[in-house]
Amino acid sequence: MRRLALLLPIALLAFSAGGAQGTAPTPTASAHALAIRVTSPAGGSTTVAVASPPNPSPAVGGAFAYPGDGSVLTAQSTTASATTSVLKNASAKAQAVVTGLSLFKGEISADGVTASASAGTGPSGAGGNPNGSGVTNLKVAGQPVSGSAALGDWGQLVVGGQSADQSAPAGTRGYKGAVTEIDVKLTADHGGLPAGSEIQIGIVDVAVQTAPPVTETTTTPTETDTTPTVDETPSLGDSPRYRRAKPGKAKPQPLTVHPKLTAGHYVFPVYGPTSYIDTFGAPRADVSYHHGDDLFGQLGQPLLAVADGTLFSIGWNKIGGNRLWLLDSQGNQFYYAHLSAFAAGATNGARVKAGQVVGFMGNTGDAEGTPVHLHFEVHPVSLLYLGYDGAVDPTPYLDAWSHQQDLAFPTGVGWAPFVLGRIGVPEPGAILLGMRDISTADGLDPGSLQRALAPPPRSALMQTLVPTVVPPTKDLGRG
Repeated sequence: MRRLALLLPIALLAFSAGGAQGTAPTPTASAHALAIRVTSPAGGSTTVAVASPPNPSPAVGGAFAYPGDGSVLTAQSTTASATTSVLKNASAKAQAVVTGLSLFKGEISADGVTASASAGTGPSGAGGNPNGSGVTNLKVAGQPVSGSAALGDWGQLVVGGQSADQSAPAGTRGYKGAVTEIDVKLTADHGGLPAGSEIQIGIVDVAVQTAPPVTETTTTPTETDTTPTVDETPSLGDSPRYRRAKPGKAKPQPLTVHPKLTAGHYVFPVYGPTSYIDTFGAPRADVSYHHGDDLFGQLGQPLLAVADGTLFSIGWNKIGGNRLWLLDSQGNQFYYAHLSAFAAGATNGARVKAGQVVGFMGNTGDAEGTPVHLHFEVHPVSLLYLGYDGAVDPTPYLDAWSHQQDLAFPTGVGWAPFVLGRIGVPEPGAILLGMRDISTADGLDPGSLQRALAPPPRSALMQTLVPTVVPPTKDLGRG
């Protein structure tokens, strides 16, 4: 009996150690960002690179020049950021932004360059995208260009270079994505750089991988003659099981999760009185289900950026009409549809602040003929691998976000793309001019009209201009 009493604790210790070894492994994530890199047989230079892990603070730089006299490259500012999160799922986000770019004393120029990549894992696997990447006002020899081009007889310009790889070790799912937004390769000496040199602007990459399968471990007791054997085979609950859609059977279902959004301060997407009901997941004729909420208001009512971020995919399509996307610093994405027009500064790659006007409410696209409203969606970064079906119910976020109480914006500005056959709407600028009565202008005072058209004090804007709108009692059945 004494021998058994001494051996039993040994068996318990062996069981405890085996349990630690059987702990479920975690997914992995990494992200890297670099604003500018110049490589040359004669030497080169780069801005500060950031990597996560170890999840550093963004690298924010002032003016950059190469060489010291800026004869090859100058930039007004550079920013690079990389963030990752590894909990139950993994997510990675990398972004590099360059403003005021000039190469070879203006031969190539751009107002802004943004390279962005996001990735995430989930129950079904891993995925990502380069949404948010773009170049603003790119010119070569003073002429606007929209893509890659030959540079005379001395080089090649590549815009929007991207790569994606979903290979991964057995038993795991992975995604690797990379973006180099501008790449200039010299095939001959030019502007002080020798042939073989390369200038890259906006370089980011992300990688995520699901957790590997749990390794089954079995502990052999020290004394087999008297110590009981412990079965340490992991149960089904210890091992990850990935849900795979069966072709022809599974229909996309609305998600019920609400990941926390942590990119900073968020604001309500509509300025002034509005109303909405939760119609997320409702049936739709032109899509699998309603991926957002409809916020009802007045034609031309200002729409606001819900967070600091970057605008992309601005334009028109058949379902959304005038629509845009906003990417926040965490990698979350927000979709605005059916706009009557866009704010003057709303262009692809434009950086915006939370509360900044990005557009005006309307009913374009498949919403023509319905009450004026904004269709709004929330796509968390951790669910981007699901594609468009990674949207979550925006209602809890809308209920929690603060409403802007005042607003400063110029009057009479806004634009909308011309679409053949589209129903026209009043210019939003004309609506906004109604905020101040120009009858106060005196024809004998040349400056009076300018003062009348000037934006009123922040506290006076739109407080009573937009009446409250009651949402329809039934679902519209459209986007």
